[in-house]
Amino acid sequence: MSRLLEVFRARTRPLLVTFVVAGDPTPDTSTRIASTLARAGADVLELGMPFSDPTGDGPVIERADNRALQAGMTPGRLLDLVRQVRCETAVPIVLLCYYNNLYRYGVEAFCRDAAEVGVDGILCVDLPVEHGEALGVACRDAGIDRVLMAAPSTADRRLARIGKEAGGFVYAVSTMGVTGVRDHVPGTVGPLLKRLREVTDLPITVGFGVATPAQARAVADLGADGVIVGSALVSIIEANATDEEALLAALGARVREIRGALEGCPAVPQGVGHVSRSRSSPGPK
Repeated sequence: MSRLLEVFRARTRPLLVTFVVAGDPTPDTSTRIASTLARAGADVLELGMPFSDPTGDGPVIERADNRALQAGMTPGRLLDLVRQVRCETAVPIVLLCYYNNLYRYGVEAFCRDAAEVGVDGILCVDLPVEHGEALGVACRDAGIDRVLMAAPSTADRRLARIGKEAGGFVYAVSTMGVTGVRDHVPGTVGPLLKRLREVTDLPITVGFGVATPAQARAVADLGADGVIVGSALVSIIEANATDEEALLAALGARVREIRGALEGCPAVPQGVGHVSRSRSSPGPK
């Protein structure tokens, strides 16, 4: 069983997945950011691979990608960063990327190198499930999970394929559009979770727009196995980019607040999101 599935299986409450862009505002600070998030209570670290045209992201994360690229981040340096973070924490690490970077590096080579430094999962935002066989094989051969996304607009047949082929967890997109802070939890979340439960026994996390403790709790109360908080954290980094001490303190405080809101949520009943399947990835590196 993979490290991702282990942490979901052992949970007593919905998990907190934190997203930041690797290398933002600098590679060294980014390493300390990841370690700070883990110490503050993040259950899974999701690190974005900077890309020049992040079509799935809103302006907050797009600016973070630009800052990281200007600071010299590359896929190779991202793997070096993961290696350093892995020395500090055993929290599962998922990389969010766009296919162009994987293609230029080499899909098989990247998955192999990612596994060697301690990556647990890869989510390729712009690679449709219909064209993801090669990445799926490369992930499976490397022993890491291929996380897949599902949106409210995903057709039933496609949703079933996502549920069948995903590994680690399914990333449920709360609403149409790009990433970014929103002022409420969309009404599409509950129905999407219900549809996903019918096609997969993998854990389901909800992202896009979850920013506050109240929103995280609301998503958890709808039955999500985890919540993903990204743009709200990236905004903190942007606002404190020149003051690392204040940046790390603010990030730690926000994570503890959101984690605290999830502490009171009951665990998902046994058998829901508790997975032990032959297609699951091997154990942790």
